[in-house]
Amino acid sequence: MRHCVVNGITVGGDAPVRIMGVINCSMESFYPHSYVPMESIHATATEMVEQGAAIIDIGARSTAPNVQQISGKVEAERIDEALKKLDGSGITVSVDTMHPGVLAVCLKHDIHLVNDIGGFTSESYAKMVGESRLPAVLMASFFRPGDAVGVDATIQALSAVTERCGRAGVTDYILDPGIGIWTPLRSVEDDWQLCSRFDAFQRFDRPLLAAISRKTFIGSLLDKYPEDRLYGSLAVTMMLLVKGASLVRTHDVAATADVVKVYERMVKGA
Repeated sequence: MRHCVVNGITVGGDAPVRIMGVINCSMESFYPHSYVPMESIHATATEMVEQGAAIIDIGARSTAPNVQQISGKVEAERIDEALKKLDGSGITVSVDTMHPGVLAVCLKHDIHLVNDIGGFTSESYAKMVGESRLPAVLMASFFRPGDAVGVDATIQALSAVTERCGRAGVTDYILDPGIGIWTPLRSVEDDWQLCSRFDAFQRFDRPLLAAISRKTFIGSLLDKYPEDRLYGSLAVTMMLLVKGASLVRTHDVAATADVVKVYERMVKGA
């Protein structure tokens, strides 16, 4: 597997599994406990790094279905303020946005990775990333986030993403199969199939992101709200590590770090 280097941190290849800690600056988040007020961002990011996160992913807009939408201006203002808290901190920072205007604001700060759930469907966004020479996490998408339904369609969407990377001159990237109820056409059964066949996405020879933390398909199975989905999330995480995930995006860094340590010991003998 090819690897991706993020601010000197190797993701994929022979490197250990890496953890991406989630910091939401959006009060609209589906998981209210993930919201971090501006005055606590530096302390929260520092704590996550101490718990085992290699990368901190900053987002200012909820992408969960059926949530209150905000304008690009509000998203940009939020993420600008949040990133100011981490400038010069030495923390490896990812920005979770799919909007070129918001990305332009982010590029004025100390960022090291872009997380685009649009999968470079925006040519202007892709061009900006190519010119910045930053690595990227890119989600399987044809025309809008999460519009690939099923494993075969997800493989086709990821293939399209790799072609967009080639056109934009982006060579350092991580692929995200896009587990989640992104559109009305998606179901929890689709998510379970993506998880069950996660190893099918290794065909692209790129690091894979596991982004399943407290999501709907887990809650549907367990009949639990996001606040009570930790154990289910950890169980799915272990299975995705076995099936090839190189990077885990999570709200629960300390608990996920324990899972990763057990995985590394049992599977890799590390």
